[in-house]
Amino acid sequence: MADLKTTPLHALHRELGAKMVPFAGYEMPVQYPMGVMKEHLHTRAAAGLFDVSHMGQVMLESENAALDLERLVPQSLVGLKDRRQRYAFFTNESGGIMDDLMVARARDGHLFVVVNAACKDADIAHMKAGLQNSDVVVITDRALLALQGPLAEVALNRIIPVAEMAFMDIATFPSDYGNLWVSRSGYSGEDGFEISVQADRAEAFARALLAMEEVEPVGLGARDSLRLEAGLCLYGNDLDETTDPVQANLTWAIQKARKPGGERAGGYPGEHVISAKLANAPDPEDRRRVGIHPEGRAPMRDGVVLYEAEDAADPVGIVTSGAFGPTVGHPISMGYLPQRLSTTGTRIWGDVRGKRMPARVTDLPFRPSTYKR
Repeated sequence: MADLKTTPLHALHRELGAKMVPFAGYEMPVQYPMGVMKEHLHTRAAAGLFDVSHMGQVMLESENAALDLERLVPQSLVGLKDRRQRYAFFTNESGGIMDDLMVARARDGHLFVVVNAACKDADIAHMKAGLQNSDVVVITDRALLALQGPLAEVALNRIIPVAEMAFMDIATFPSDYGNLWVSRSGYSGEDGFEISVQADRAEAFARALLAMEEVEPVGLGARDSLRLEAGLCLYGNDLDETTDPVQANLTWAIQKARKPGGERAGGYPGEHVISAKLANAPDPEDRRRVGIHPEGRAPMRDGVVLYEAEDAADPVGIVTSGAFGPTVGHPISMGYLPQRLSTTGTRIWGDVRGKRMPARVTDLPFRPSTYKR
């Protein structure tokens, strides 16, 4: 642990009794004394506060940053309105996903980008090499917190006026904790906010939120089960450089302007692979990300091999994420199966500790999201 990086809230995590673990090169809280199950359920019922300061924060500075970044992602960023945010992903020349990210149109055409912790050094190098007309400014003096849950607005509104924000809106607010860069978004399937705050004010800001009755600290364990119930991908598990957006069932994130026939179609790495898949009928054997509902009580966790029949010799897929879903009350998984087996209700089998266990393909998300539209 001595070689790991820490966030500006590290001392506060220790004070709160967090169990700390290595994650993406950082020492991070996996849970607090409340425990993963109660942290998950508290976030669903009230508001959970997450430290996500390990993620990368980057400003792309130029009037044409949106057009510039479209060279690296298949999303329409030119069409992104002021004070709005969009989900995006970097692709490689074979169409695989290098990382997924959030992109916000901040000011004067500049873009604010948040990337995953494990990929941020590679992502920053990728942007510096691939962007021709934008300065890539890495932000190192700000922490990032997420406040998630149905009472997140009530809590945060005591500090700054966020009630009028809608899902995927962004705004900057002056506060007693310096300027707060706020997006109404998150990784839990709940209404909530992600807040970038000056590093030297982050602990005071976090303490102010935790002093509120609605808010409890939440660690990585509940963050994972919350996002899985919401059907959200974890990079490195559900997405990687060998998986394209069609296989990952993320074509909803590619806007019409960037698809074949669109006004700014293509022009990004792997375009030939992704565009061909978008334009043609699906290959029955090409894999697809699906929801999986194990029929027993045992979770099918990442790495569980999937079979078409109980006695089948050859595997047809694999689980990439799996856990018990505290809100839905049963095990839940995501994984990849051939297109021909991806229909809701299809019965499959997973090898759990040497025993074949039944499961069914199910719709995602496992629990409907409650974003404020």
